[in-house]
Amino acid sequence: MSYVEGFVVAVPKANKEVYRAFALKAVPLFKEIGVTRFVECWEDDVPDGKVTDFRRAVQAKEDEAVVFAWLEYPSKEVRDAANAIMRSDPRFHPAADMPFDGKRMIFGGFAPILDV
Repeated sequence: MSYVEGFVVAVPKANKEVYRAFALKAVPLFKEIGVTRFVECWEDDVPDGKVTDFRRAVQAKEDEAVVFAWLEYPSKEVRDAANAIMRSDPRFHPAADMPFDGKRMIFGGFAPILDV
């Protein structure tokens, strides 16, 4: 079964197309290191929760939208190797070009338990 890495980030609403272009530019790099599917989703119906929610998780401000994304890998081993490459390859560190505050990103790896 595949392995999924997901992340949530707050992006200024005014940067929607800048963010989309940023993500699109990254696709070939992620494909090169083993990603088989790369999905980026812009906030559409993200309700406020009573205890926690997506917006609070990334400390989204009023002028920011929540982006939920996931990358699919053939296996956890491929994902782990890809993460090692991302840590060492300077192409994965475009800090000056990031259209969001990366310090508020949440992310993690997930083993699918159901895929229908």
